[in-house]
Amino acid sequence: MDLVTQAKWDKAAPNFDIMAGGAAEERWLPHKTELFSHMQGKILFLALGTGLDIPAFPTGQTIEAIDISPEMLKQAQPRLAAYDGSIHAQVMDVHELDFDDNQFDQVYTSCTFCSVPNPIEGLKSLKRVLKAGGELRMFEHTGSQYYPFKLMMDLMTQISRRVGPDMNRTTVANVQAAGFEVVEVNNIFLDVVKTITAVKPE
Repeated sequence: MDLVTQAKWDKAAPNFDIMAGGAAEERWLPHKTELFSHMQGKILFLALGTGLDIPAFPTGQTIEAIDISPEMLKQAQPRLAAYDGSIHAQVMDVHELDFDDNQFDQVYTSCTFCSVPNPIEGLKSLKRVLKAGGELRMFEHTGSQYYPFKLMMDLMTQISRRVGPDMNRTTVANVQAAGFEVVEVNNIFLDVVKTITAVKPE
């Protein structure tokens, strides 16, 4: 368990919903709802946090959810209780997944890989627990390729990573480096906020 990362997010948990921003969540809700509408089979949801994404989940699913922060999962309890389906949430580090190989049909992430300390290794860990042909579906914010946004996000990351996420991750390239086949990338806001669909090769 990465105790440094765990402590960072435990500290952020009480104010995380405010930090995430209600207006931003409302803005992204339709896009998350569309992404999560594809949920089927045995599902792993990475980094549940305070459960802000749960209202966008389709009803009736059985979901295994993890987060590195026990304090985040404490904050998530009301949303977990309100979900019309089954979510089993537990504390776990993506780098040390306590699941068998080839177990899940789908893995979902939401604004997660801006914060995973070793993103390519974390993605390889997800690939291990996915079945062959299984899907990785992601809603992520990433760095930009375009001036001046690239420079701004590189500078912002020097501060933001101390209390929360990196702002300049190359997540699409990281997904490919981890051995996934990227099927689709949809840019939602510039080239910064996007959805990524990838599969574990057969």
